[in-house]
Amino acid sequence: MTSVFFEDIEPFNVSVDFFSNKISYIIENEGFKEGNIVLIFCSDDYLLDINIEHLSHNYYTDIITFPFTHHDNLAGDLFISIDRVKANAINENVSFNRELERVICHGILHLCGYNDKTDIEIKEMRFKENFYLQ
Repeated sequence: MTSVFFEDIEPFNVSVDFFSNKISYIIENEGFKEGNIVLIFCSDDYLLDINIEHLSHNYYTDIITFPFTHHDNLAGDLFISIDRVKANAINENVSFNRELERVICHGILHLCGYNDKTDIEIKEMRFKENFYLQ
């Protein structure tokens, strides 16, 4: 089940059904059962505060995930900076919705256990993102 919240930004029209179906597909395909997935759309500053407080990172990012997975029941909160998604979309020359889809896929893959700290992990993460964006 996917829930959507807005923090420190004006709510906008988001296709909850589309993203919920995409999230369910990824979770099932990766061998997990779907628990409660919460998408929190927020501002750069809101996510920066979370990044500093919880991860001791003093920089902007597009997403931070907090897993609440128990055994094979995948659950978690995905905090997504809409400011970063907009900037990424412009930099990558893709639509806002396509970039938002990529960031959500990225967050779900983190919940599934994928990381992006090393070059090998980044390659694997990009491969999986591209697979699920098809």
